[in-house]
Amino acid sequence: MRLHSLFVAALAATVAFAASPSLAQDYPTKEIQGIIQWGAGGSTDTVMRAVTPKAEEVLGQSIVLQNVTGGVGAIGLNKVAGSDADGYTLLMGAENPLLYKVMGLGQKDYSDFVAIDILARGTPILVARPDAPYDTYEEMIAYIKDHPNEVKFGSTGPGGVPSVVTAMIENAEGELPVTFIPYDGDGPALTALQGAAIDVMPAVLGAAIEGVKAGKMKPLAIIAKEPVEQLPDVKPITEANDEFAKFLPWGPFFGIFAPKGTPEDAVTKLQDAFSQAANEDKFKELMQSRGFILMNVAGEEAEEFMQNWQSNTTWLLHDAGLTKKSPEEFGIKKPE
Repeated sequence: MRLHSLFVAALAATVAFAASPSLAQDYPTKEIQGIIQWGAGGSTDTVMRAVTPKAEEVLGQSIVLQNVTGGVGAIGLNKVAGSDADGYTLLMGAENPLLYKVMGLGQKDYSDFVAIDILARGTPILVARPDAPYDTYEEMIAYIKDHPNEVKFGSTGPGGVPSVVTAMIENAEGELPVTFIPYDGDGPALTALQGAAIDVMPAVLGAAIEGVKAGKMKPLAIIAKEPVEQLPDVKPITEANDEFAKFLPWGPFFGIFAPKGTPEDAVTKLQDAFSQAANEDKFKELMQSRGFILMNVAGEEAEEFMQNWQSNTTWLLHDAGLTKKSPEEFGIKKPE
């Protein structure tokens, strides 16, 4: 009887040891879930669907992508945060989680994750429906002041690109009396813009550029200090008001994250796979043509980038009176 008990105990220990995260050398052995925290057709969706095929090839497993929207990306983030930290559920997200705490949207952010790869960052652009009664940023501001609350701005919720760009505009111009219409990402909002459901959208250049080139929306300004090579005739917003210069350069970013506690071997393999994918000529060409700036960083470099981004953006929003809590409460230092 004692011999039988010892055999059972040894067998159980062997099974547990073999199944432990430390023995993830064979990872991945099944398909991986990629949760995209924004809607189809937007910037995050575009970047993730472009980079994934090569990563699948390197890993030797399929990555099933799913758009999980809502809560300014918080629903997708919480879904991944609540999953097993085994490398089989990844968050394919944007910058928004770094604002959740100060915006009162949740207590989790990227400090609860491991950065697999910060793939790229984007440049914001202000676009309008083609038949809008203004052709420049200055004309838009004048029209808004003459027609308070008439102009409909697309929004992706607190902490989204539109909210940050709007904070910059209000800091530079004063109160902006417009009506905000919410959407689950810049993709659905830009579709609404083309259908005249809204009038103006602060979006990401990479998501808007094809519509601009096709004449389906008109560009009012690039939210940058210099023109961009993809749309050289569109003026940077600093030419209209140099008050914007103190906030720039600024833009969203797009990255892949795994829950903290994911086995080191799985993290290493994922980082290698997505690094190779982001370095592929096809992906780099798409990023360049769409106006995205390639980053392809992980580890300490990714952490430092996110820390600086969070500091600059949370304090910008706080100074504009748009946060629920001070960044100081969360140990986020004010930029010098």
